[in-house]
Amino acid sequence: MTPDFEPIIDGILANGYGIVDNFLSADETAALATQLRTRYEAGQFRQAAIGNQSVVVEKSIRGDEILWIDEATATSDEVVFLDRINQFIDYVNRTCYLGLQEGEFHYALYPAGTGYQRHLDRFRSDSRRKLSVICYLNTDWQDTDGGQLALFLLQPDGSEQTELVTPIGGRLVCFESDRLEHEVRPATRERLSLTGWLKTR
Repeated sequence: MTPDFEPIIDGILANGYGIVDNFLSADETAALATQLRTRYEAGQFRQAAIGNQSVVVEKSIRGDEILWIDEATATSDEVVFLDRINQFIDYVNRTCYLGLQEGEFHYALYPAGTGYQRHLDRFRSDSRRKLSVICYLNTDWQDTDGGQLALFLLQPDGSEQTELVTPIGGRLVCFESDRLEHEVRPATRERLSLTGWLKTR
């Protein structure tokens, strides 16, 4: 199954972000969620930090636990996801000429009640991150579960609009890393995703 990438590009060009459902099938989503939990229960995750130089763990700002995916040791389920991301990189480079060279991704598990305060994904000392990508691995997620991604969109008149994205399993969200501030709102249950960045060299 190859998803239709065009709505993502159209959304990014129009609004700075794009969303596509069924980027992963239900079976692929479930397999990756199982992979996440297996690795989590094996103690492979660590508390996420903020910053890229003086790295600080601050749970009041960011509450997720993460595990980076290494392409060299990826499982077959993870390879399916990474291959699809590489298809997307090829498509973006053909249509938008961004010069993307690579992606980096980690699993993210937000325990119930945790979130990630408003932030920008691009480091001051590192401008290689061009597009931020989040693919959700949740099952039967309801709006009442919380955990929405809040995107803060600057309007032409200088005002700000907040767009809320529900973390439905298989859904992919992509936005410009240096343009859109965003936050992860707390949920009433665990929130699972694959999160990463598409980068130039």
